[in-house]
Amino acid sequence: MNKRRLLPIVAVAALVLVAILTGGFGLVGDDRDGELKLYGNVDIREVDLGFRLGGRIDRIAVEEGDKIKAGQELAVLDAAPIDSRVAQAEAALAQAEARLAELKNGSRAEDKAQAHARVAGAEAAYRQARQDVERRRSLVEPGAISHNVWQATLAARDRAKAQLDEAQQAAAEIETGARAENIAAAEAQVRAARATRQGMVVDRNDTALIAPHDGMIITRAQEPGAIVQPGATVLTLSISRPLRVRAYVAEGDLSRVASGMKVKVTADGNDKTYNGVVGFISPRAEFTPKTVETEDLRTDLVYRIRVIVSDPDDGLRQGQPVTVILPPRKGG
Repeated sequence: MNKRRLLPIVAVAALVLVAILTGGFGLVGDDRDGELKLYGNVDIREVDLGFRLGGRIDRIAVEEGDKIKAGQELAVLDAAPIDSRVAQAEAALAQAEARLAELKNGSRAEDKAQAHARVAGAEAAYRQARQDVERRRSLVEPGAISHNVWQATLAARDRAKAQLDEAQQAAAEIETGARAENIAAAEAQVRAARATRQGMVVDRNDTALIAPHDGMIITRAQEPGAIVQPGATVLTLSISRPLRVRAYVAEGDLSRVASGMKVKVTADGNDKTYNGVVGFISPRAEFTPKTVETEDLRTDLVYRIRVIVSDPDDGLRQGQPVTVILPPRKGG
């Protein structure tokens, strides 16, 4: 084959190669409209569990690796000290309620009868004291009685009058009932006693450590018999549901992602393809994390997205690298 016939063939081959490398010189669509792969990890979600109160651990019902359900009892403090304070609070409340009922209901008929009897006795004593004063008044001038006896007679009359006033006032209070301000004060004491009792009941309930989420126990930091301070970690819970994937999308592909979009999730060494939904797209750009960076993305700005996996199983574990596959662009 001579050189003249070879040159056109070489030229055509060169053009084809350049077209492939340049995507058809920009005139032919590339695969950016096809599936888009994003890279990330399964979120690590853990919570340290402890008691709100301090005390001695009575028992721990779970071991590391146990799968648990929300609402399950995990550990219990010795409740004896709290039980005694609850009993004291209930007794104080009963006493305050009884005092309030007494003020509102007023005095019994027996109390009223006794008050009137005391008034009658005081009136009789006062009449007798006045009579003694009148009888002895004429005896003072001639000296038939001493000055001291006269002064004692006057004092006895005044004392009888004061006792009568006191008895009459007490009888009037029994008849009219307690004053409004006394009832208000008693009602305030009842509310305070109820609040104290409720606080003790809350403390009693908090002697049990309850699982807030479904998950797995990954750390058992204490043992029964240990004295723990409020908030000290007793167990560490790995939250398994919902299972979330954290992935990153390049700025140029941000328009390909939308909240509510259905995606696929895969993991190395796992043949299963999981279904997911985009639940969150960060409004803030960041540099690609080292855990997912590639040579092409090391200096790129990316946006974090969260994917909720709809059908998770034990094949996906927290921290595991995964690939999120977005569907092709519509019309692409």
